Amino acid sequence: METMLLKELLTKEYILRKKSISQIAIMLKCSESKINYWIGKHGIKKRSISESLYYVKNPNGDPFVTPAHVPSSFLVGLGMGIFWGEGTKKSKTSVRLGNSDPSLIRAFVFFLQETFSINREKLRFGIQIFEDMDKERVLQYWISELRVPRQSFLKSIVVSKSNKKGTYKEKSYYGVVTVYFNNVKLKRIIDSYLEDVKKMY
Repeated sequence: METMLLKELLTKEYILRKKSISQIAIMLKCSESKINYWIGKHGIKKRSISESLYYVKNPNGDPFVTPAHVPSSFLVGLGMGIFWGEGTKKSKTSVRLGNSDPSLIRAFVFFLQETFSINREKLRFGIQIFEDMDKERVLQYWISELRVPRQSFLKSIVVSKSNKKGTYKEKSYYGVVTVYFNNVKLKRIIDSYLEDVKKMY
């Protein structure tokens, strides 16, 4: 294969189509070391390990749409306000938010859908309850309130010891739900939005 044709092919498969070194090696019926050699020879920038893993996990591209610019709207302000107050900031790999109010969870999911066109099937929900709550009753409640299928919920429900003094039932009669959208790229975008919001105040 001519050198220039090989460069065009590697650029097309590795850069544009995001194929891995091993996938290209199989396609060209050669070793991975040879593909690595030619990528270096042609000055094609290699992806980091984390980038490579991301593309392996998302072979069809991002499960969301990146806006061309930060939208300025009530919905984005609402979504970022909810995340600022209730979201998990430490996670680097997923957008997470937990609360006992189904309306708040629905509002945040709506924000993700309308702003980023997320693949709703990739949403996951975890439930945390107290030991004297009925698991199935709680699960059915959240399925109904959030209007999501049973398979979207994590199989294991976290059970905590109940407060014998009993005021928790007024606040979280059906426990707490955490919504997860596991995508490191979207989490970085959300974090950048939050930093922009913080700079305003």
